[in-house]
Amino acid sequence: MQDREEFYKNLKSKLKKGTKFPSKYLFKFIVKGEENKEKEVEDIFNHMGAVITKNKSKTGKYISVSIIVNMKSADAVIDKYLEAEKVEGIISL
Repeated sequence: MQDREEFYKNLKSKLKKGTKFPSKYLFKFIVKGEENKEKEVEDIFNHMGAVITKNKSKTGKYISVSIIVNMKSADAVIDKYLEAEKVEGIISL
């Protein structure tokens, strides 16, 4: 739990130093392919004008989901990562 909090604290600091908001941000996730998890990830960014690209692994066991979306602030980026954590088995890159 503390590592997660430290990760988001560091991410927020890096975003504030290196990104001028509002700005386009690239989110990358990996989800299991057989359980329609990519739809759950897509729903998190629904109605935001996101450009979503999906690629299946060779075996189809996993799907990478790349999302480019305009974000208003570092806090908004972190909020989306926290929301995505609720998807079972998701890996954030």
